[in-house]
This record gives sequence, structure tokens and C-alpha cells, in this order.
Amino acid sequence: MTTLPRPTTELSADEARRIALRAQGFLGAPDRRSGVRGVLRHLGAVQLDTISVLARSHELIPYARLGAVGRRTVEEAYWKEGSRPPHAFEYWSHAACILPVEEWPHFAFRRRAYRARPMWNHELPDGTYDQVIKQLRAEGPLTATELGGAKRTSEWWDWSGTKVAVERALMYGEVVCVERRGWKRVYDLAERAIPAELLHDELDDTECLRRLVRLAGQSLGVGTRADIADYHRLKGEQVDAVIEDSGLVPVTVAGWSKPAWADPAALATAPRGRHRTTLLSPFDSLVWERARTERIFGFTHRLEAYVPKPKRVYGYFAMPVLAGGRLVGRVDPAREGRTLVARQVTLDGRKAVPAVAQALVEAAGWVECTDVRVERVDAPELREALVRELSRATA
Repeated sequence: MTTLPRPTTELSADEARRIALRAQGFLGAPDRRSGVRGVLRHLGAVQLDTISVLARSHELIPYARLGAVGRRTVEEAYWKEGSRPPHAFEYWSHAACILPVEEWPHFAFRRRAYRARPMWNHELPDGTYDQVIKQLRAEGPLTATELGGAKRTSEWWDWSGTKVAVERALMYGEVVCVERRGWKRVYDLAERAIPAELLHDELDDTECLRRLVRLAGQSLGVGTRADIADYHRLKGEQVDAVIEDSGLVPVTVAGWSKPAWADPAALATAPRGRHRTTLLSPFDSLVWERARTERIFGFTHRLEAYVPKPKRVYGYFAMPVLAGGRLVGRVDPAREGRTLVARQVTLDGRKAVPAVAQALVEAAGWVECTDVRVERVDAPELREALVRELSRATA
């Protein structure tokens, strides 16, 4: 690591928590005028995932901050079909993420790294790459299926040569995912999809990294080196190389064992305002990094969808419940017709009951469910209180 400058600001753990909440859009009045696109620009990246329980993660993220925004509105805000120029593109950031289109130049370092990559998991048949580019130029935008097939067999990992080629072109930046159609990526040539003034790889690695480190600091409010690196999945040494010139300032946070950096704008005014009460996607950027979530909220967060069922503790898609600036429980939801089913609920004591009930009722209304049913509460003595609170909220 680099030698750190002496911090000039000391933050309490509570101040750091509130700064983080405001930076992530959970404290203060939501910016409804800028809507979903504003959420995307504010966060810098919205993670995608195939799992859909109440809704897909990229829908849940603006819902958690703005309330019951229409799901069609969410999709159109990200990538309205035929929109020129597009508002967003999909690329590898924290994971597969929707990114603001204006950040295209700042991922040049990653595109270069993919182009220089010597080994790949899938073989690329001779001539297939050029054929895909030729077909997209003539017919695009197209899905992998429309290009000739996504898989060779029914196995999810057994990609066809066409799918290998178009995904390689996506990583290289010659092709862009401009929307999702039935959860399939829709590919187009970058030269057609990205505004001309943004379509370049002219920025060197240092400038790209400096920008992404600054963006991560702004989106986090305050974070350690590891927090900042994780946001766009940078390496620690990449962060070290640019952080002193990123515009972030060193701070100390009570109870944090590692040095931290903050967005100076986040330190300029004390974070105040109304707290959101909501269910969070397990892929929400507020809880991306497990160590950070434990450090800030004292809350252990783990997605168990890929954990064998007998080993799950909190459920398949346990969604943290945010209320009063704290993570006060978890709900593992499901849908049965017009009923939102809370298959498993974990509560941080009796005081969490009203907030969890409110979060469940609001989420049910958003996904057009007319009823909420509770199956299991980890603290059985609180089940009756939760059911009673739900009845009151839906009366």
C-alpha cells in the first residue's frame, strides 16, 4: 500500500453510517425528478442477476430508493428500445451491471485487459467472430439466439460458437448490450450504439482508475481501500496507485481498524432527512461487501440461493430490511398468485415488527399482490405480533 497522508477528519461510527446511507440514496428526500436514471447515475452501477422472486434485482434497486416506481418505467429508463443515444450499457463492473453510458470511456482499461487476455474458458471457432460482427452490422441489434444460437446443448455453460464470439466482442468493446429482451442480452455494434463523442479508448489506465475510484468514493460516501476496490472490482494496488489523486480525502472512523477515504462533498454537510423503510435486494450496492455491511450495520449478509437447501439459515433469497437507517431483519419472499408469501422472517427484536410489516405491505402493493402471508418467523413469539401488524397495515 501507499504511504497514507494524515487524516484531517475524524468520524464517529454513526456519522459514517449516515454518510453511507445518504450516499446510497436512503437518507433524505428521494430525487424523483431524475427518477431511475438519476439512481443509476448516483450509484454508478446497478447489478443484474437472473434470479426473480418479487422482481429482478435491477428493478428492486430503484424501488428501494424511490418507492413504487412502475416496472415498465424502470426498464425504459435503463434502455428504452430505439433510444438514441442510449442512457446505459451493460458491462462488467462489480459484476454484470447496468452502467451510465457516459462512463463508457472509463472502462477502457478493462476492455484493454480483456483484449490482452491469453486464456479463455471457451474455444472460439475460426471465422465465427468476424461472422457475428458482419451479421450485427447487417441486421442488428440481435440476441444470441437470433445470431444463430446461444447454446450447443441444454447445459447453461455449453455455449455455442456464436455465443462465445459475441460475448468476447462484448468484453472487447466492439459489441454492446443495449437492452435485455426476455432476459436475453440484445447486442449491437458499439459504433452504432455508443455516442460518437464517447466511443473511444483514449484514456490511459491511470485516468480510468482515478475516475472509478472517485466514483466509488462518491457512491459509498466513506469507505476503506477494500470497500472502494470492491465497488467496481478493482485490485487493491490499482486503488493505491490513484487514490491520492482521486479527489477523495483520508479520514478516520471510530471502530474501523483500517484507514478510510471519504468524498469531500459528503463531509461538507451533516446527513439529515427521512430514512427509507424498505426491502433490499441481496444484490443492492448498500450491502455488496459483506465485511463493510458487518462493520457499518453489525449485520451479516449472505445470499443463500446457491447454498444447498439444508444448509440455508435465512432462506433462498433473504432480503435485508432497512428501517431507521439500520438493518433490522430479513425476509425470504415468494409469490403465490396475488399473495406475497414471507416464507421465513428474521427480526431484530420486537421493535423491528412495525418496520418489517410496512416493508412487506409496500412491496406487496408494488408487485400487485393484495395479501401478505407469513409462514415462519425465526422468533416464534413475534409471529403473532407481525401478523397483527400486517393486518393493521392492510386494513
